[in-house]
Amino acid sequence: MQDDRTPQSPVMRSPVILEPGAGRSYPMGRIGAVFKADGEETRNSCCISEWWLEPHTKGPGAHAHPEDDMFYVVAGTMSILVGERWIDARKGAFVLIPGGTTHDFENRGAEKAGVLNIWIPGGFEPNMPAIADWFAKNPPGDA
Repeated sequence: MQDDRTPQSPVMRSPVILEPGAGRSYPMGRIGAVFKADGEETRNSCCISEWWLEPHTKGPGAHAHPEDDMFYVVAGTMSILVGERWIDARKGAFVLIPGGTTHDFENRGAEKAGVLNIWIPGGFEPNMPAIADWFAKNPPGDA
């Protein structure tokens, strides 16, 4: 196979291949996050992480930021606030929240719930140490 890259072509990156559950973990009591790819791995084009909430667990609280946020439910049912409307998103559901839209997520159900979160553009993971510290001081309440 011929390598058609020129000196102006972008530098090739290594693939990211992870086994289930693998990644950079941020345990936060009843909430856990596992970051799959961010930063240099994606050229800061996106951040991909799993977020897991134990049954009846509130999330981070209503907030907004300029970046788009996407959630794909991988287990259970995640209640997701989009603007002023709560949506009960079951396994397989997808929600895109445009930047600037107030949102939140929580698990109101009796089983553990998880979402794959895609944040565009990337660069979210450097916030995680402060977020994990905040949850250590402010454990999530009951949903």
